[in-house]
Amino acid sequence: MKKVLFSAAVSLLALPSFANTLIVPAPPMVAASSYIMIDAHSGAVLVEHNADQRLPPASLTKMMTAYIAETELAAGRLQLDDQVRISEKAWRTGGSKTFVLVDTDVSVEDLMRGIVIQSGNDASIAMAEHLAGTEDNFAAVMNQYAQRMGLSNTNFVNSTGLPAPNHYSTARDMAILSTHKVLDHPQYYAWYSEREFTFSGITQPNRNSLLWQNPLVDGLKTGHTEEAGYCLVASAVDEGMRLITVVMGTSSNQARIQETQKLLSYGFRYFETNKLFDAVSNLHDARIWGGATDQVALGLVDDLFVTIPKGSSGSVRTLLEVDSQLEAPVTTGQVLGELRVMQGDQVLAVRDLIALEDVERGGFFKRIWDFIKLFFIGIFS
Repeated sequence: MKKVLFSAAVSLLALPSFANTLIVPAPPMVAASSYIMIDAHSGAVLVEHNADQRLPPASLTKMMTAYIAETELAAGRLQLDDQVRISEKAWRTGGSKTFVLVDTDVSVEDLMRGIVIQSGNDASIAMAEHLAGTEDNFAAVMNQYAQRMGLSNTNFVNSTGLPAPNHYSTARDMAILSTHKVLDHPQYYAWYSEREFTFSGITQPNRNSLLWQNPLVDGLKTGHTEEAGYCLVASAVDEGMRLITVVMGTSSNQARIQETQKLLSYGFRYFETNKLFDAVSNLHDARIWGGATDQVALGLVDDLFVTIPKGSSGSVRTLLEVDSQLEAPVTTGQVLGELRVMQGDQVLAVRDLIALEDVERGGFFKRIWDFIKLFFIGIFS
C-alpha cells in the first residue's frame, strides 16, 4: 500500500531554540571495567563503555530477586505480612547478612528490606525458597524474567550473586533491569532510598553511600566480590529526568561512588528529557475506506519521551507514516502506521501507531462508493 508521511507539530517546539543548545563535550573517563548511563523514561543511552561485556554482577543480582518478589506482591500472590520459614541453608550462607535465624518465621516485608537495604544473602535465599521451593528453581525463574526483559547477556545461577560458574550479566542488562524496577512497581521503590534497617536488634546502613552524598540519588544497589570488584547501580532524578548508571569492576567503594558521580553530573548537566506524547492520545485521524465511519484515531501504546542535548528542542520533529488505503474493519490496538522522532539526521525514537478505536465495516452501498473513489484515486495518483 502507498504510504503517506505527515509532519506532526509537538509542544516541544515551543521551547528554547537550537541557538540555546549547550555544546556537549565528550563524556568523562570512568575507571571501571564496564559502565553505562541511560535515561529511564526514554531509554536513551548517554554514555557506555564495554556495556555488553559479560561480568560477574555480585549483589546486583539481588535486584532481580527483589523484582520478582515485588511482582508477586503487586499481583496479590504474596503479602507483606506473610511469614517465611528460614532454612538452614539460608541461615548458614556467608557474606552480607540480615541475621535471620534458622527455623524462625520472618515477614516478607522484613526480608525485602533485608535484601534491598542490607544486601542480605540469607534474606535473598529465604525469599527464593519461599517463592520457588528451592534456590535452583528460583534461579530458573530469574532467567525466565531475564528473557522476558530482553536481558540477552545475563544468566543467573543463584539469588544472591555469590560467585558461581556461569553466573554473569552486563552493564546494559543491569540498566534495563533497573529501569523495570523503577517504573514497573513504583509502590515498592521507596525501600531503595532507606538509609538503614534494623532486624533482630542489629542496625545496618544501606550499602549505597550515595544516598548520603548526592541528594538526587534515591537508589539502587551495590555489589562486591573479589572477582566482580566494586559495582554500583544508581538511580537519580532531577526536574523529572531520571538517570540510571551502572559501573562494574571498579577498584573500591570510594571509586564506584566517584565514577558514578562523574556520570550523573555529566548527564544532568548536558541533557534533558521531554515527554512528547501521552499514551493512547489521538495523534492523527487517518482516512479509512469501507468503514462505518471515514476516519480512525491513531496513537501510541505508551508515553513517548526523548532525551536530547539541553536547549536543542527546537530541532526536534516528528513524522507519521500511515497507509493511504486503510480498509475496514479495524480493531483497537491494530498497528496501522509508524511514528518517528527525528533530530537532524538522528532517529530518536520509532514507535508503532495503533488504532485507538474499532471501526466496523460499512453498509453495502458505503463500501461500493468507497471502492469507486479508491478506483479513481488509483487512476490519477
